[in-house]
Amino acid sequence: MLNGTVNGAAGFAPASEAAIPIHPVGAEALEAWLAGQPERVRRWLKSMNFDAGPGQVVAVPDHGGDLALVAAGLGKAEARRRSRFALAAAAAQLPAGTYRIAGGHAPDFLAEQALGWLLAGYRFNRFRKKGETRDPAQVRLQAPAGVDARLIEIIAAGEWLTRDLINTPASHMGPEDLETTVLALGEEFGAQISVTYGDDLLHENFPLIHAVGRASDRMPRLLDMRWGQSGPRLTLVGKGVCFDTGGLNLKPGGSMGLMKKDMGGAATVLGLALMIMALGWQVRLRVLIPAVENAVSGSAFRPGDILTARNGLSIEVNNTDAEGRLVLADALALADEESPDALICMATLTGAARVALGPDIAPFYTDDEALAAALAGAAQAQADPLWRMPFHTPYEAMIEPGIADLDNAPSGGMAGSITAALFLRRFVKQARRFAHFDIYGWQPKPAPGRPKGGVGQGARALLAALPEALGAGDEGWNDTEGRNGD
Repeated sequence: MLNGTVNGAAGFAPASEAAIPIHPVGAEALEAWLAGQPERVRRWLKSMNFDAGPGQVVAVPDHGGDLALVAAGLGKAEARRRSRFALAAAAAQLPAGTYRIAGGHAPDFLAEQALGWLLAGYRFNRFRKKGETRDPAQVRLQAPAGVDARLIEIIAAGEWLTRDLINTPASHMGPEDLETTVLALGEEFGAQISVTYGDDLLHENFPLIHAVGRASDRMPRLLDMRWGQSGPRLTLVGKGVCFDTGGLNLKPGGSMGLMKKDMGGAATVLGLALMIMALGWQVRLRVLIPAVENAVSGSAFRPGDILTARNGLSIEVNNTDAEGRLVLADALALADEESPDALICMATLTGAARVALGPDIAPFYTDDEALAAALAGAAQAQADPLWRMPFHTPYEAMIEPGIADLDNAPSGGMAGSITAALFLRRFVKQARRFAHFDIYGWQPKPAPGRPKGGVGQGARALLAALPEALGAGDEGWNDTEGRNGD
């Protein structure tokens, strides 16, 4: 495993430690809150011009000069709607120590702030000779009363794993390295893993995965992890293009710079799988990752080639830079053969999704109304923004070139995320529920709880929504003793 293990740095401070209280204060509640504080606290905050603005943090000393409490501004209601993980911003400004959230707050607020605090502690320092002078791990938070601390720690651990995988450069995160991560995750939780390599992909009828990966000297492979003996069948498919040059339709340098993150779908489903296994869900979990590098060489697949997918559909390749949907097609066809109760696909797939929704909101596609409703509610509750996009059937004609069954890159540039989703839907016929997420997987600017770099999208919402959508009942499937992984 990398940094993000369940027992790693993403954890709460013991409740037995002495802790400094942090008071989150909204601007509208400032006067009432100040009225309940000692005179010395009011005078100090006035001298520091504390007006509870968003991100404002003031440390208040006691009579001996030690830190007595912290006032953390949340801003006005409008400002609070424009951001999330407000206390994560405070964590970045505090000295080393153990803290606790003081005052009466709703459980949902406490859970969000506690998670944001843990996520703010993430750093990717693998290649730095010298770390930061201030170690975020030394600024610790006690789990607030009334929240599921173990659940929050597990969610943070899954997110740390996702971030580590995306942030690791392609020189150190090729298909073999991704396989190593899957093997380590499987060993930790007792999962069974099989891998299909190189030319065996052809023999086992994964022609699209082979075609996309064959030009690289790093062997393409299909990673297949299974865990759990009972319950609904839940299959996660993640795009594992470890680096994308664009193939013979070579990307310009500016577009290639972030292509280490083109395995963000694989990274996200692995983070979600960690959460599910650590929680001991009563499900039969399967994770499929086509792990390839889209490279340039004499054996590269070409524009104009016609390929035949695992399910027999022929595909005209009109752009070798639309390779993600090709490798996913074979993996989805394989997953669909088992008729899973839920089939989830996650991929850094199209620039069109970013144009439509920007980097922070992940569009998802599904024809299942119950799953869509559960995801919409969970996205809001878990501070994990999602937006439903349509499988717009009239656009099916745009992915039908005439010379073959499907076109991997329709001309014209319109509805690019929708046509990609429609392409993938052609490979799912038997799954009871199907959802595709067109994620970005990257935080372009630092934000509370989200340092610049790789980031998971949709995993927290899925973790909350899937039990409801699959009928887990009021008890859910969570079992932090891990009974399902024995």
